[in-house]
Amino acid sequence: MQNNLQEFISNIPKSDLHVHLDGSIRIETLIELSKRAKLPLPSYTVEGLNELVFKDQYNNLVEYLNGFALISPAMQTPENLERISYEFAKDNIAEGVSYVEVRFAPHLHINDKQNIDEVLLSVNRGLDKAKQEYNQKPEVKSKTVPEFNYGIIVCAMRYFTKGFSKFLDHVLTTHQNLNLNSIVAITSYDLVKACVQVRDKYNLPIVAFDLAGEEADNPPIHHRDAYHFAHKNFMHLTVHAGESTGPDMIFQAVTELYPERIGHGFYLFSKNEIADPEIKGKDEYIRKLVEYIADRRTTIEVCLTSNLQTIPTIKEIKNHSFSKMLKANLSTTICTDNRTISKTNVTKELMLAIQNFNLDKNSLKDLIINGFKRSFYPGSYEEKLDYIRQIRARYDFLVKQYCDVL
Repeated sequence: MQNNLQEFISNIPKSDLHVHLDGSIRIETLIELSKRAKLPLPSYTVEGLNELVFKDQYNNLVEYLNGFALISPAMQTPENLERISYEFAKDNIAEGVSYVEVRFAPHLHINDKQNIDEVLLSVNRGLDKAKQEYNQKPEVKSKTVPEFNYGIIVCAMRYFTKGFSKFLDHVLTTHQNLNLNSIVAITSYDLVKACVQVRDKYNLPIVAFDLAGEEADNPPIHHRDAYHFAHKNFMHLTVHAGESTGPDMIFQAVTELYPERIGHGFYLFSKNEIADPEIKGKDEYIRKLVEYIADRRTTIEVCLTSNLQTIPTIKEIKNHSFSKMLKANLSTTICTDNRTISKTNVTKELMLAIQNFNLDKNSLKDLIINGFKRSFYPGSYEEKLDYIRQIRARYDFLVKQYCDVL
């Protein structure tokens, strides 16, 4: 029965709305590109990197993030970005992901060899190449199975220092008389303006704007102007919030930036993580915040394995706040965050959700379809509705084939 359930989950059309490109590189590709460019790695074998860097468990978020520092140097040429993006899409397609929104921070890859146009074009070339290859298959063209589609989410950094990238080093030098909060505000505004221009110039599926990086002491309010610009230019909005800070930071994110989705949101229900001393009635504060998010159908991008690895106090998946999200009828979708760094994929994450949170037949279907409904699909609204109909039809067909597993 268990094997049949996993086979069913592998075969159904799935989405992933929160996954980082740099956290999802193939380890073999990282080794090859690093050797070619003479980039230092603690090991040049898959086994060695799995032991030293890409672990099953991490002690904290800092250790978890160490892998990114090794990956980013291998993403500094158009060719490498295209290859990594192509392989990323192929890996998603191979496990039955029909729609993915991949996110990354373009400012980490701008250098003398590539400006922001080339960075975004290179990523799109790789994704589109995999899409075109897959969508030419007879079973896809006949609509027996859904097409593969994707969107690109660009991330602004809420915090950076010297050494993050050549471009950001230049920004810090240029604005050395400003405080860091002012610098990150200017930088995120510059990013969203540039991405809107690139999107419109080349007709790229850049679907949304995001804010990533260390939350503590880096409040989202500094990026309000960037989010306002994105909104005025018909770009969707999501934001990392509540991954490492409490409900009051989530409150600021949703009331200052007005995102349609929230990345992680793990600490939404954690009154002991409220840092603002002015908040007295903490239970009532959280109740109102949860109601606000539920009423507006602001979707939470849940990343189970990633949270378990970076928040040691969870200890077991069953303790994840996803259970409270379900009880509160919040709009949620299951995501991977980082396929390589967390050693996961969408199938594994859905299996974790099913096995630990008592998802029945109807709630599983709602969770799967919600991932497509709450996506920032790059086509027209009518095209999105038609795509969702195809997804639903394929899902219902497979339910009949696997009727004994649900």
